[in-house]
Amino acid sequence: MRKLTVLILLLPLLLACQKPELESLKNRFQEDFFIGAAVNLAQVTGREVGADSLLELHFSSITSENGLKWGPVHPKEGEYNFEFGDAYVAMGEKMGAFTIGHTLVWHQQTPAWVFQNGEGQFLNQMDLIRRMEDHIATVVGRYKGKIDGWDVVNEAFEDDGSWRKTHWYNITGTEFIKAAFRKANEIDPDVELYYNDYNVWKPEKRKAILALAKELRAEGIRIDGIGMQGHYRLNSPSLDQIEQAIVEIHDAGFQVMFTELDVDVLPRPSDSEGADLNINFAESPEWNPYADSLPQAVAQELAARYVSLFQLFRKHSDKISRVTFWGLHDGRSWLNNWPVRGRTNYALIFDREMKLKAGFLEGIE
Repeated sequence: MRKLTVLILLLPLLLACQKPELESLKNRFQEDFFIGAAVNLAQVTGREVGADSLLELHFSSITSENGLKWGPVHPKEGEYNFEFGDAYVAMGEKMGAFTIGHTLVWHQQTPAWVFQNGEGQFLNQMDLIRRMEDHIATVVGRYKGKIDGWDVVNEAFEDDGSWRKTHWYNITGTEFIKAAFRKANEIDPDVELYYNDYNVWKPEKRKAILALAKELRAEGIRIDGIGMQGHYRLNSPSLDQIEQAIVEIHDAGFQVMFTELDVDVLPRPSDSEGADLNINFAESPEWNPYADSLPQAVAQELAARYVSLFQLFRKHSDKISRVTFWGLHDGRSWLNNWPVRGRTNYALIFDREMKLKAGFLEGIE
């Protein structure tokens, strides 16, 4: 009788122990590639409830969404703000995650003072490169051994393969790119170094990026991989276009990674692709058709799109080192404000309640 009573008392505990573990993205793809998410200040400092547990369960890599870009980390000459960076690398260490620094050199979110002297005049090539190198030495040096890979240069090309005419290019030509990779390698010879851009599936742009990467290597400058920002739509680009990019980058001898994956489910006022932040439209109900919820048919289409993408990624897992979502969940997606401000998008695989959307894992073989 006593044994029976003990068994009855222990039964709930025994049953609880037999419950299956929660499905984990990082476990599902651990033999294929790192699964990453871009994170913000609230998430790395614990201010967003539930973010840390979601990250630890599902992700083997993290990327700094905005906190290590020049503006936030180095807002004024001689002034650095490492609140985000220090919390970010601490989270990466706690998770045991492959930690990415994004980004050292970009034309956006770079303060005007970076390009100017004290009188507001543009710097010459030598002085601008020296200023850039000092920035890289400080930021990369602070996190040496704690960050595993850096997006050294971001978005230097237009979609047609021409150089983007930024202050960086107009003042230094292509020298800023070469100097940036040299300095990053000098400061941390063990960290991986990447070039990162959107619409790499477009042949003209990809050709220009690969020509740059090969030129760097020919001059003895280390570059390890090319990040393809996966800012896609439900029906564009095609899987064949994405696959061609994977194969060409790998065949050229560079790591392939998908660095900013999301899928825009909303209509756009223009046919713009990618992530050009200069394209921006005012808030309008016309372009916010799913303000309250996503119709079931569109949700199924979104799940199918993600399934097809991940099946392609798995097919080429020997070439791809990382797949990173650009945001942790729908509520934190930048696509709620681009290219139309203030709308409700559903671009990621975790919803606003941080729940994994139906149909994703179930559909991947």
